[in-house]
Amino acid sequence: MRSWCRAMVVMVAGVLAAPMAGAETLTDALIAAYRNSNLLDQNRAVLRAADEDVALAVSSLRPVVAFSGQAGWRRAEVDTLAGPSVSEGLSSSLSLSADLTLLDFGRNRLGIEIARESVLATRQALIDVEQQVLLGAVSAYVDVRLAQEVVALRQSNLRLITQELRAAEARFEVGETTRTDVAIAQARLAASRSALAAAEGDLLIARESYKAATGAYPGRLAPLPRSPALPRTLEEAQSVARATHPLILQGQRLVTIADLQLQLAEAATKPTVGVGATLGLDQDGNDSQSFGLTLNQTIYAGGRLSALLRQAIAGKDRSRAALQQTAVGILQNVGVAWANLAVSAASIQASDEQIRAAQTAFDGVREEAAAGARTTLDVLDAEQELLDARNARLQAEAQRYVGVYQVLSTMGLLTVDHLQLGIATYDPEAYFDAVKTAPSHSVQGKKLDRILEKIGN
Repeated sequence: MRSWCRAMVVMVAGVLAAPMAGAETLTDALIAAYRNSNLLDQNRAVLRAADEDVALAVSSLRPVVAFSGQAGWRRAEVDTLAGPSVSEGLSSSLSLSADLTLLDFGRNRLGIEIARESVLATRQALIDVEQQVLLGAVSAYVDVRLAQEVVALRQSNLRLITQELRAAEARFEVGETTRTDVAIAQARLAASRSALAAAEGDLLIARESYKAATGAYPGRLAPLPRSPALPRTLEEAQSVARATHPLILQGQRLVTIADLQLQLAEAATKPTVGVGATLGLDQDGNDSQSFGLTLNQTIYAGGRLSALLRQAIAGKDRSRAALQQTAVGILQNVGVAWANLAVSAASIQASDEQIRAAQTAFDGVREEAAAGARTTLDVLDAEQELLDARNARLQAEAQRYVGVYQVLSTMGLLTVDHLQLGIATYDPEAYFDAVKTAPSHSVQGKKLDRILEKIGN
C-alpha cells in the first residue's frame, strides 16, 4: 500500500511539473475536442445519411429504367386428334422498360420537402452536439486546473501541520505541553496525508476526463483566460435562446415536417398517373414495343388511408406541443444557469471575506500559542478553517467559470464560430450540395468521392 501511495505521489508530481515548450490553453483544448470528437463524427455521419434522403426523394421524379432477361427449357405433352405429341425446346426473351410518374398530386414534391426539412433539423441537432462537446472540454480543463490547485493547497497544508507537529514535540520535550497536544498534531497530520492522497486521486481522475474530452492527456495548462461576455440581464439571455438555441430551431423544423406529412397523407387519397414503355425481343428474333398510360386510384383500403390521415393530424399536434415544451425547458435551463452563476459569484465574495478573517485568526492564534496562551489544537483548528475557506474559494471560482459557458450553452451560442476559435469547421453544405440532385456516375459523383475522401482524412 505504501509503495502504491509513493508511486501515485511521484506520478502526480510529474504531472504538476511536466516540462513543455509552451502551456496548453483553453483554446487549444476546445480545438482538440472539436477535432477529435467521435460523437461529432457520429452525428456528422447521421447528417450525411439524412442528406441522402433528399437524393432518394429527388430520384422519385425521374423515370425508372430496367431490363430483364429470361431463358429456359420447356417440355410439354399435348393431346391432338392424331394422338399425343411432345414438344420441347429452349425459350428466351429480353425486355427493356421505362416508367415515369406524370401526376401524383404533389406526393413526390412533398417527399422532397420533408427530406429537406429533415436535413435542416438534423443540422441543428449537430450544433447541439457541438455545444455538448465544447462544454465538456471547458469543464475538463477547469477540473484539471482545480485539481492541481487543490493538490498544491493540500501539500502546503501537509507542510504546515508537519511544522506544527515538530513544534509540539519540541515543546513537549521541554515540558511546555502534554502528550495530548502531540497526539492531536499526529492525528491531524495523518488526516492531511489522507486528504492529499484523495486530492491526488481526483487529479488523476480529472486527467482521464480531459483525455476523454480532448483526445490526449493534459500537459502544463495555462491560466484560465477571461470568460466570454454575457448579456446584462436574464431576460436578454432568454431572448437570445428563443432565437438561436439549436433544439428550438430543430423543433420548428419538426413542426414544418409534421405539416408536410399531413399534406402528404391528404395527397395519398388521390390518384396517380404514369407512363410506361417496353421493348421486347424473343429467341426467334421477334421484337415488340408497347407504350401506354396508367391510372391508379385506391377505392377501398379497409380504412388505412383514413387512419394515416388521422395519425398525421395527431403528429402535427404532437410536434407543436413538443416545440412549446422544448422552449419552456430551454428557458428554464437559462434561468437555472444564470442563478447558478449568481450563486457562484456570491460564494466567491463570501469566501474572500472568510479567507481574510480566517487568515487573521490563524496568525493571531499562532502568536498566542507561541506565548503559551493557546494550545496546539487551537492552532490546528484555525489552520483548518483557513484551509476550508481557501478550498471553498477554489471550488466557487471553478463553478463560476464553467457557469459562464453553461449560460452560453443554454443560449445556443457555445459553438466554434461564436467563440472565434479560428479553425476550419465542418461544412454541412458541401456534402448536401454534392448529393441533393441524386448523382450517380457523373461529374457530381466524382466530386462526391473527393468530399468523402476529405471527410475521411
